[in-house]
Amino acid sequence: MPLPRLLTLIFGISLILGLVLWLINSLYRLYWQVSFTSPFLAFLLLLLIIALLGVLIWSFIYYLGLFGRRQTPRRRLAPKVPAVKTEAAEETLRAVRQQVGQIQDEVAKQALLERSREIEANLARGELLVVVFGTGSAGKTSLVNGLIGRMVGKVDAPMGTTEVGETYTLKLKGLNRQILITDTPGILEAGVAGTEREQLARQLATEADLLLFVVDNDLRQSEYNPLKALAEIGKRSLLILNKTDLYTQEDQEVILARLRERVRGFIASSDIVAIAANPEAALLESGETFKPDPDIMPLIRRMAAVLRAEGEDLVADNILLQSQRLGDDARRLLDAQRRRQAEKVVERFQWIGAGVIAVTPLPVVDLLATAAVNAQMVVEIGRIYGCELNMDRGKELALSLGKTLASLGIVKGAIELISTALQLNVATYLLGKAIQGVTAAYLTRIAGKSFIEYFRQDQDWGDGGITEVVQRQFQLNRKDEFVKAFVTEAIARVVKPLTDNSEAIEAEKIHRNQEDDWQ
Repeated sequence: MPLPRLLTLIFGISLILGLVLWLINSLYRLYWQVSFTSPFLAFLLLLLIIALLGVLIWSFIYYLGLFGRRQTPRRRLAPKVPAVKTEAAEETLRAVRQQVGQIQDEVAKQALLERSREIEANLARGELLVVVFGTGSAGKTSLVNGLIGRMVGKVDAPMGTTEVGETYTLKLKGLNRQILITDTPGILEAGVAGTEREQLARQLATEADLLLFVVDNDLRQSEYNPLKALAEIGKRSLLILNKTDLYTQEDQEVILARLRERVRGFIASSDIVAIAANPEAALLESGETFKPDPDIMPLIRRMAAVLRAEGEDLVADNILLQSQRLGDDARRLLDAQRRRQAEKVVERFQWIGAGVIAVTPLPVVDLLATAAVNAQMVVEIGRIYGCELNMDRGKELALSLGKTLASLGIVKGAIELISTALQLNVATYLLGKAIQGVTAAYLTRIAGKSFIEYFRQDQDWGDGGITEVVQRQFQLNRKDEFVKAFVTEAIARVVKPLTDNSEAIEAEKIHRNQEDDWQ
């Protein structure tokens, strides 16, 4: 008993004893005084005082809990997902909906919204999803049959029996949550249909709260890779060695030892379980066939232990993982959309700048580098990525990148690259103008691509700074196949207009000469 309560008890008992003694003495005197005048009134007064004292004593004892209070049965509350992870998942889903609102592809947008609604529904229901995953011949369906306790699929069938993910319910003692068992199509099956089924199986595996990865021997590399990949994204897994009835005890121990060694570091030894989900029938000496019962109790015990100890966290982790993966998908779609839009802006400005410079060539190479980056282009690319820049900031960024192009020798390198490519395709008298115009387009492209990376990284050039970004873009855009395609388009957009303009000027000169001769 706590010290404060003990002191209260001692004080209360002492007070009660004192009151009792005082009461006995007082009642004795009062009773004799009143009894002389009215014996009945004296009797009622005595009863009233005793009742009040009894109420006082009972209240004191009840306060201390000496009689014990009747416990009202508590209703069992529904399990709750850990609050921190739930809030993180909800916050991610809110961010996803904001991103989805910017996606223009309606089909992709609706698919993302549907997935977000499914995640929210899973969060509300709180079911535990256990997915059975592995090759088609490992005995996945037999394992599910054993867990459910009744036939739920075809057993002893060839690879490829389960074509879609089939889901069944299971209840384990001590767990409030309903367990869903999903039997997936087998992996590593041949043909286009097999590949499609494997993609479905992998998708279902990524959605599992708990993964049962079934093998019937040592792990092959083709099985190890998906198991390791699923573990790396956070999938809680049990590795199940099935068909142990086909091995001697010694062989079984050897295989289990190899499995423990293979998955060391991402699956604990206690999570590697040996079972025989559908033992083969044996022929007795009497000629009768004996069919052993499935031996899956080691799996049931381990699965129950994991789900009881970690079930709430598994649900929370999976919901958080699914919401984060959905967010990643939304960001990828939005990034691809923005990149396409930004590249259209770059393409538009590269040919605008090429045309202007081809008509009015610049005598100074440094000015060419500055002209290759257009402040308005920077502002428009920034707007696509949600960054509102004014023209002064656009000019500042353009000038900074222009200086970088010149200091790295990229301007000189671009002129040499374009000159070599144009010499075989352009007449000599147009070559000078064409080189500057096409080089301006080429440099504008490098600048624009660099700014796309800058805005993609939230207006950050990265650890290597602007120099590394510009050099990388120059290397990407100097490959032979790209330069050939670029020059071909440049001839159509820049050189041909120059040719047409030169022919028009030449025709005008001839016409004027003819008029002079006539006069």
